[in-house]
Amino acid sequence: MTELVPMSAAPAPMQMGGGSSLRTAPPLSRRAKAAIVVRLLLNEGADIPLEDLPEELQAHLTTAMGNMRVVDRDTLHDVVGEFAEEVERIGLSFPGGIAGALSALDGKISRQTAERLRKEAGVRETGDPWARIREMGPELLLPILEEESIEIAAVMLSKLDVSKAAELLGKMPGPRARQITYAVSMTGAVTPDAVERIGLSLATQMDARPLRAFDDGPVARVGAILNSSTTTTRDDMLAGLDEKDEGFANAVRKAIFTFANIPSRIAPRDIPRILRDVEQEALVTAIAGAPAMGMEASSEFILSNMSARLADQLREEVAEAGTPKTGDVDDAMSSIVATIRSMEASGELMLVTEEED
Repeated sequence: MTELVPMSAAPAPMQMGGGSSLRTAPPLSRRAKAAIVVRLLLNEGADIPLEDLPEELQAHLTTAMGNMRVVDRDTLHDVVGEFAEEVERIGLSFPGGIAGALSALDGKISRQTAERLRKEAGVRETGDPWARIREMGPELLLPILEEESIEIAAVMLSKLDVSKAAELLGKMPGPRARQITYAVSMTGAVTPDAVERIGLSLATQMDARPLRAFDDGPVARVGAILNSSTTTTRDDMLAGLDEKDEGFANAVRKAIFTFANIPSRIAPRDIPRILRDVEQEALVTAIAGAPAMGMEASSEFILSNMSARLADQLREEVAEAGTPKTGDVDDAMSSIVATIRSMEASGELMLVTEEED
């Protein structure tokens, strides 16, 4: 390292005083040594996350560097050597405080335990609050946009991904959405500090929300249960829900995907990919039993979107199979639906969204 490092606390060269007495500079403080090491690393292009240090330490480091001028080569060599020795002696390091420990154990301990410890210690989640907010789903962000002031909502919308912001606007009433959209045009003068405070405030609100026992809402949970139920059970449950709560029943119907939904929820081009993962016996049984179950449209949709040769071969097998038992048909259809659901969960397939009235 040939470059001199600015430093005011560098030792002055030894001087001869009046004869034989020698005078040396005072020893360097730990802050001064830290400033030398940081300056050297920055000169070499190292990316040092100094922003992760407590603000007080950042201020001390900045002040120390600001007071320095130059360091001679011998002093630089000694400081770097001492720093290297200290690093080599470190066997294991731990994060400081409960906040650091919670960050290190994120995903390793239960959310309930982490939230309880965070509240008991009076610490909030660390990191960029806007990064956490951007990861939240529309179901969590929409209430904030509807309840907060227009100005806060405009800042929040500006910090979200474009696709998510557009989705949220589409879910809000027209007048409210127009007000927020207009307010976005007036956010040009908002300072970075104000945006950070807004993010911290919104993240604090999220932290204050009570933990939910279930990750999914009731509609999704009931829909998943009925997806795996037989046709008779599913129809009976939906009829009962209609009597109790028609709105909830309709929401559950939209969350359900069954063999009957294939023509409306599957793109024709995806049929060949789906059939590659479906057992031939299950496919033959499902198509053979579809007319008796009132799902002939689904079987015809499948046959019309596969190659003509395979479709003719499948029709021959269906004709030879005859009329299967209702239980076998239900199992076969459930197997095909499970394959589609698995492909959707892994990102291999995207279901078509049904248009609302």
